[in-house]
Amino acid sequence: MLKQLIIKNFTLIDTLDIRFNPGFSVITGETGAGKSIILGAIGLLLGQRADTKAIKAGASKCVIEAHFDLSRYDMEEFFSQNDMEYDPDDCIVRRELAASGKSRAFINDTPAPLALLKELGERLIDVHSQHQNLLLGKQDFQLEVVDIIADDAAELALYREAFSEYTDSVKALGELNEKIERDRANADFIRFQYDELDSARLAEGEQQELEQKASTMSHSEEIKSALYEADNMLAAEGAGAVGNLRSAGGAMEAVASMLPQAAELAERLNSTYIELKDVSQEISRLLESIDFDPAELDAINDRLDTIYSLEKKYHCESVEGLLARRNELREQIDNIDNSDEALAELQARVDAARQHCLDCGARLTALRTDAARRIEGEMQQRLVPLGMPSVRFSVAVDAEQPSRNGCDRVAFLFSANRSTPMQPVSQVASGGEIARVMLSLKAMISGAVKLPTIIFDEIDTGVSGKIAEKMALIMQQMGRSDRQVISITHLPQIAAVGQTHYKVYKEETDSGTTSRMILLDGDARVREIAQMLSGSDVSEAAINNAKELLRK
Repeated sequence: MLKQLIIKNFTLIDTLDIRFNPGFSVITGETGAGKSIILGAIGLLLGQRADTKAIKAGASKCVIEAHFDLSRYDMEEFFSQNDMEYDPDDCIVRRELAASGKSRAFINDTPAPLALLKELGERLIDVHSQHQNLLLGKQDFQLEVVDIIADDAAELALYREAFSEYTDSVKALGELNEKIERDRANADFIRFQYDELDSARLAEGEQQELEQKASTMSHSEEIKSALYEADNMLAAEGAGAVGNLRSAGGAMEAVASMLPQAAELAERLNSTYIELKDVSQEISRLLESIDFDPAELDAINDRLDTIYSLEKKYHCESVEGLLARRNELREQIDNIDNSDEALAELQARVDAARQHCLDCGARLTALRTDAARRIEGEMQQRLVPLGMPSVRFSVAVDAEQPSRNGCDRVAFLFSANRSTPMQPVSQVASGGEIARVMLSLKAMISGAVKLPTIIFDEIDTGVSGKIAEKMALIMQQMGRSDRQVISITHLPQIAAVGQTHYKVYKEETDSGTTSRMILLDGDARVREIAQMLSGSDVSEAAINNAKELLRK
């Protein structure tokens, strides 16, 4: 829960360092005193978008920092998964915004991406402002409430996996249908292309081999001349290098007994002779094999022309590319010929996936229906004491086509009296009734979700007197279960019930207008509540009334 909030250079705040207590706290102050500024600062800590206009005039940056006690909320796994230091007794969240527009976030003094700050913020604080009452008319919000009470996260995950498999198979079926339609429309052209490539009888490596042969035959005279010259130099009678090398080796052998080094030289010369003789014989064979055949060259060039033409036509760079294209065309023809079987097989997969999805959806619906009945009973019990003795509250769970969130449409139906038929709550409930419904829902949800801190921003809109007091008692009760509840209010009946009371006010200083926040107790708290009762002129009757409220 929130232990300490530090704000520096944020709009009208120079420096604010306030400590919060567990349980139920209230924040009061005149309209425009700066309560919304504090909520805005908390919003930055929760990952909301930053605006440099929020920096106090003249300051280079603003800093918002909060300290949380997480010792009773089992959040170690979250920090471990995100490779962050975990201190359950003092978790520090900080946001800095520079005048240049640069924003930085820190969790336990470690830089953190804004998305991670937002994810953590959703686990730490729930801020309920007036505009959130509009959520009551949103089907997604109503479904989320039912899911929380149903505690169906595991079943919902299984359903979503099944739904994903179903939608993937439907997509695959649609794509196959489109492909088959395209292929069938071009079937004749596809078969023509395949026949053209297949009849060419192409072979891997063929092009490189033909190009080499063509190059050799086109330069046969040059090649033969070079081979002849080399052969003559190596093997000419009496003057060839091979014969001379052999003679040199014999000369060294003749003096080997007289000159020890000559034996080694003779061995080296004989070895070179063997290698050079082999080279000479290879050159002789090549010389005999080189023969220019104009007919064969024409045939090779015709074949290469065919290959080059096909490569240009099919936008390929090699015979291997043409072979791959031929195989693709063969596959397309096979698909066309076997399309009915392929469609039937994939349709069977779609049907099986849909049935599995519906089965998972049915289990989810059962959990939601049971939760809906429990919500109805609990909401009835919570709303009657809030000044609605004839209230009726119903949760309709109707079937709809499978979607990511299940096969159910949820609607909260409401009637404040028995003579009026129930209708969607957002359409028939007054502002005060919606405030009471939302508070009751939040109280119910808070029992199922272990959220450290809940902030209510003027949830008391449209109510007063005894009803306001009863709403305050609900918030006080919420703050007793390892939870911290903070209510920003203009009603003295709610302010008097708070276990801790803070006041926000404006003060004129030499540097301009500044918003401040202080902890009230004793006479200061009595006077604040009296002022809320009677206005700026605090009467003795208002003082006594305030004391009476605080004694309850």
